[in-house]
Amino acid sequence: MLRQAFQRWLLGRLPAADTWLLTQRNIYIVPTRAGFAFAATLLLMLVAAINYQLNLGYVLTFLLAGAGLVSMHLTHATLRGLTLHLRPPAPVHAGESAAIDLVLDNRGRTRHGLAVHLQGQREHGRDGSAFAWCDVPAYGQEVARIAIVPARRGWHDLPLIVVETVFPFGLFRAWAVWRPAARLLAWPRPEQPAPALPQPSAAAGERTSRRPERGSDLDGVRAYRRGDTPRAIVWKKVARSGQLVSRETSAAGSRELWLDWSATPATDPEQRASRLAAWVLAAERAGLEYGLRLPGRNLEPGQGDAQRRAALDLLATQ
Repeated sequence: MLRQAFQRWLLGRLPAADTWLLTQRNIYIVPTRAGFAFAATLLLMLVAAINYQLNLGYVLTFLLAGAGLVSMHLTHATLRGLTLHLRPPAPVHAGESAAIDLVLDNRGRTRHGLAVHLQGQREHGRDGSAFAWCDVPAYGQEVARIAIVPARRGWHDLPLIVVETVFPFGLFRAWAVWRPAARLLAWPRPEQPAPALPQPSAAAGERTSRRPERGSDLDGVRAYRRGDTPRAIVWKKVARSGQLVSRETSAAGSRELWLDWSATPATDPEQRASRLAAWVLAAERAGLEYGLRLPGRNLEPGQGDAQRRAALDLLATQ
């Protein structure tokens, strides 16, 4: 309960932004376990120096204490002045790892020993596997990549990102918490094994076969239409006439492959989306033109990477 209340308070205090400047107002610093042990050692040295009246003990104790205070300043300054930029994350299928690229822009001296991770991963990644470590050169940039795995399709808010350091001596830990504004789109997870594609249907107002028009000196070809593959273009005709023409086949322009939401045998929306996602990928691999019919939304037939992304985007938000 207290943890959830703290999370709500923290989210209310952090504005969502894809660019974040680290200043004294948003950097926190506390001693580490090594720092507390160092402070306890200094206290014992001070007691011993007082008890035995050791002048060199006083010198050594206060010299080490001064070094500890300087390290606190250096740890805080390692983060102060950095600007963080988030690159828009690319969509992935649910259950796959999505890469989150964080650009650290440095307008000062070199910054060493920076770690980037998602909030909550510190306890689960003590071996460092959950951290992205980097050094940022002076007046340069460095990219730190972390990963998240969306469990379901749809839009996902990115979790809080933590940037921290214990440089130079590990006596203090300085960190900043960043709330990104960007969101991650997760496509449906394709059904495995991939089912067979449905049979194409006759296009509206057209016969299931078409013969070349007579009286044309380009029998067996037709004018180029957007979406025709390079293999279908008659390059010899193009070289002679200077006009793009494509081969005409009995199936060209007469049959359409429609991937219909209502044609899936499942009743669960997630299973239907998974089946349609598998069909979209199969049709794209086969080089087919395909359209998508969803409740209230349609995607006209097409092919290529743009068609695939548009179809998967619709399925992710259906």
